Amino acid sequence: MAAATPATTGNGPHRAVLLTVTCLGQFMVLLDNTIVGAALPDMQHRLDTRLTGLQWIVDAYVLLVAMLLLSGGVFADRFGRKRVYLAGVVVFTAASLLCALAPTLGWLIAGRVLQGIGAAALSPASLSLLAAAHPVPQERMKAIGLWAGLSGIGLAAGPVAGGVLTEAFGWPAIFLVNLPIGAILLLMGLRTLQESRNPHAPAIDVPGTVLSVLGVGVLTYALIEGGARGWTSPLILSSFAAAAVLLAAFIAVEARRPHPMLPLRLFRQRLFTVSNTAMVVVGFALMGSSFFFSQFFVHVQGSSILRAGLQTLPVSLAMVVVSPYAGRLAARYGFRVVVTVGMALAGLGLLALGTVHADTPYANVWWRLAIVGTGFALTLSPLTGAAVQAVSPQEGGLASGISSTTRQIGAVLGVALLGAVVRTRQSSGASFEAGLDSAFLAAGAVTLTTAVFTGLWLAKSKSTQAAPATPQHTATTTEPETVPTP
Repeated sequence: MAAATPATTGNGPHRAVLLTVTCLGQFMVLLDNTIVGAALPDMQHRLDTRLTGLQWIVDAYVLLVAMLLLSGGVFADRFGRKRVYLAGVVVFTAASLLCALAPTLGWLIAGRVLQGIGAAALSPASLSLLAAAHPVPQERMKAIGLWAGLSGIGLAAGPVAGGVLTEAFGWPAIFLVNLPIGAILLLMGLRTLQESRNPHAPAIDVPGTVLSVLGVGVLTYALIEGGARGWTSPLILSSFAAAAVLLAAFIAVEARRPHPMLPLRLFRQRLFTVSNTAMVVVGFALMGSSFFFSQFFVHVQGSSILRAGLQTLPVSLAMVVVSPYAGRLAARYGFRVVVTVGMALAGLGLLALGTVHADTPYANVWWRLAIVGTGFALTLSPLTGAAVQAVSPQEGGLASGISSTTRQIGAVLGVALLGAVVRTRQSSGASFEAGLDSAFLAAGAVTLTTAVFTGLWLAKSKSTQAAPATPQHTATTTEPETVPTP
C-alpha cells in the first residue's frame, strides 16, 4: 500500500539505486527522441512510405507526450509514483516491441502512440520519485541535476546508436534496444523503489486532457495531410475548423474548472506568457529541423545511414556541452540576454543550413549544426527558469511542466509545418533539396523573429506580481532545468 506522504527515508546506497533507476528510465525516453531520426531514411525505404508517413512516425509519439505530460505528473502524485512509473515502463517497453514487429506503417504509428503514453507516465513519475526521496532542497537540486545530466546523455547517444543499429540490423533494432532496458528497470524498480504519493493531489482533469489531445491531434492531421491532399480540400478545411472548435472548447473548459491542467490565469504574467511562447518556437525549430537532418545527409548528399548519424552529432553534442552553462549565464546576465543571444545564434545557424547543397563539403556543414545546437542549448533552461520565476514558489513545478509541454507542442507543429513546407515546394516542381532549404530558411526566420520578441518582452512586468500561491497540482517537467533565478 502506498504511503500517505512522500517517502523521506533511505540511506545512501538506496538513493544511489533510486537515481540509477530514474536516470535509466529517462535515458530510455530521451534516447527515443533522437534515435528514431537516424532510422527515418531506412523506414521510408522498407515501409515504402512518403514524407507524410515519416511525419506521423515522429509526431504520433511527440503529440501524446505533449498532451499527457501534465496529467501524467498529477496521476503519479495521486495514485502512487512507483506504480505509475513502473506502469509507464511496461507500456513503453511493450510498445517498443510492437514498433519493432510492426508489419505496416499503421501498426508502427499505433506503437508510437503507445510509446508516447508510456513516456508521459514514466518521465514525470521518475522525477517525482527522485524529489520525494530527497526532502532537503539542496540535496534535491543536486539529485535533479544529476538526473537531467545523466539521462540527457540519451540525446547525444541517439544519432550514433540509431545509425549503428539501423545500418547493421535495419530500423526495427532501434526499438528492440528498449527491451533489455525496460526489463532491467522493471526488475530493479519492483525490488528497490518505495511507493509515495501526494494525498492533496487534485483530481485528473479528464475533459481538459481529452479536448487538448483531440484539438492538437486534429490540427496536426490537417497540417501533415494538407500538403498531400491539398490545402483547400474539404477534409483539410473541415479538420482546421474542427481543431479550432476543439481548442476553443478546451480554453472554455479550463477557464471554468477549479483545478485545471492548464491554469489560464498564469498567462496574465507577461514573463510566463513570453517564455512559453518562445519555448513553442524552440520546439518548433529544433524538432522540425532535426527531423530532416539525417534525410538531408542520406537523400541529398548520399551518405550511409551510419555516417549520417555521425554527421548529425554536432547538434546534440553542442547541446550536451553548453546546456550546463546556460543557467549560470542566465543567473549572471539575466534571462532576456541569454535567451535572445541563443535564439539569434540558432536562427542564424538554421539560415546557414538553408544554403547547403548536395556538393557542400561536410567541413562547411558541421559548424552550422553546432551553432544551431549551441543556440538552442542557451535557451532551454533559461526559458524554463523564466516561467518558474513568473509564478509563486508553490507553483514552480507546475510552471516547469507547462514549459516542457509547450516545447513538445512546438515540436509537434514543427514536424508538421516544416514537412508541409517541403511537400508544398515539391508539389510545385522543386526538388527535395530545394524543399529542405526552404524549410531550414523558414525555421531560421521564425527563430530570429522570436529573438527580437524575447529581446523586447522577456522580462517580468513591473505593474503585476506573481499570482497568489494556491496548492494546485504538482506537475513536473520531463527535463527539469535547475536554473538560478537572476
